[in-house]
Amino acid sequence: MHDQQQHDILIIGSGAAGLSLALKLADNANVAVLSKEALSEGATLYAQGGVSAVLDEHDSIESHVQDTLIAGAGLCDTDVVRFVVEQAYQSIDWLVDLGVDFTRSDADSGTNSPFHLHKEGGHSHRRIIHAADATGKAIETTLESRVRQHPNIHLYEHHIAVDLITTNKLSKPGNRCLGAYVLDINNNNVMVFSAKNVILASGGAGKAYLYTSNPDGCTGDGIAMAWRAGCRIANMEFIQFHPTCLYHPMAKSFLISEALRGEGAKLVLEDGTPFMQRYDKREELAPRDVVARAIDYEMKRLGHDCVYLDISHKSAKFIEEHFPTINQRCLDLGIDMSKEPIPVVPAAHYTCGGVMINKDGETDISGLYAIGEVSCSGLHGANRMASNSLLECIVFAHAAAESIRKSLATSKFPGKLPEWDESRVTDSDEEVVVSHNWDEIRRFMWDYVGIVRTTKRLQRAQHRIELLKSEITEYYGNFTISKDLVELRNLAVVAELIIESALRRKESRGLHYSTDYPVANIDDKAVNTILNIKTSENDPVAA
Repeated sequence: MHDQQQHDILIIGSGAAGLSLALKLADNANVAVLSKEALSEGATLYAQGGVSAVLDEHDSIESHVQDTLIAGAGLCDTDVVRFVVEQAYQSIDWLVDLGVDFTRSDADSGTNSPFHLHKEGGHSHRRIIHAADATGKAIETTLESRVRQHPNIHLYEHHIAVDLITTNKLSKPGNRCLGAYVLDINNNNVMVFSAKNVILASGGAGKAYLYTSNPDGCTGDGIAMAWRAGCRIANMEFIQFHPTCLYHPMAKSFLISEALRGEGAKLVLEDGTPFMQRYDKREELAPRDVVARAIDYEMKRLGHDCVYLDISHKSAKFIEEHFPTINQRCLDLGIDMSKEPIPVVPAAHYTCGGVMINKDGETDISGLYAIGEVSCSGLHGANRMASNSLLECIVFAHAAAESIRKSLATSKFPGKLPEWDESRVTDSDEEVVVSHNWDEIRRFMWDYVGIVRTTKRLQRAQHRIELLKSEITEYYGNFTISKDLVELRNLAVVAELIIESALRRKESRGLHYSTDYPVANIDDKAVNTILNIKTSENDPVAA
């Protein structure tokens, strides 16, 4: 028997979305923040590009809205896009006030903003405010320092949420979220957290794929937990593959920012031949799905392991000033980007679908919110435009905070919740099952559910995931849980949701490209792929 943790607010995840929300609520509430690793270790820390916002008088809200809608290929919610874009200036202001040190404008910046602005794929103007090429790090470390100083914020590092506790699961009427079971990773002990409101801010699911730009923690935990609790999940077929991840045996998941292409870097083959002009008139600044597919096609056509990104026309001084992190990482690996091209490959980068929410971040379950990459807000549609993701984190953190603040005074604590039941499990002597299944999922997802898909490949993947899920479920029921097992269980759920969603879309749109259905259904209105859980079993069915 363990003491139960009780907080007004339980935030699962410690990236830009989770920490922003914690800061916005902490003056009025007692807040707990869970982090699987050290507090700052997550996708935000590694975000290079920046935050998109209209900050130059030659730019406009309307232009940012239209660019986002075009990238989203007919599936964006126009009201949500406008809502987010209109909140961008205020969000940047808030980050500046917190102390985020964005790069200031210089004489050749090409804008009249006090900040230097990059241009990235899909954007018609320079509107990416950044801190050199380590924007995520600047935002995350600033938020972390503020959060650590606040007396009402309680940090639980190295804790992973296992499952949400809901009235439905306790056979009580309605479906309200009451808290979560949480594994203290260091002590391998499951704790009970109860809260008036629970917020999923746990990021995406890039680790479902063999090659990803995401850090190790991006295993789709929030999406899987929300699914098991009864939330609708939307548009999981739209996995964004970043076109340019560094290709080097020593460079695990290191991103080469799109901002290089914004400054004129060219994609070339091994012999130096550029190729993007054959695929899109926007060339290197086409949306990410177009660029990733072009690279994938060229690699397969030629049997090459990578292509190259060449910015050697820029001076060493320019590169050092604008891309210090990337430049140093390349130099450490023996690549001088001022003199030679950088080897790159596409890698799974961003989960455009997720837990369905409204403009306040509310899910289908009362008292449960989802913000950031874990959610499907309607902003990204079938393809996220560069640098709209960090913006979404800040805007929806603010929106969710407003909504939660209104209900805090009247909402009640759920009372004592059932303890975690370990009475029928034993310690495993077969950990190899976990590592083997983890590896197998990531490999077949890459091979069968990657940048270019076919119905036959998707069906193969579906067959594999059904077998693996039953194996994992049996293992989960028999043995004491560990962080690796929790993540594997979640990855299997997310992989199944991605495969099922991809099979349902009988067209190619945005990030989902099928050679069996190579064009979009232009006669029909674009529709979201919405999956809803059966009450009897965890199989996806149409909503």
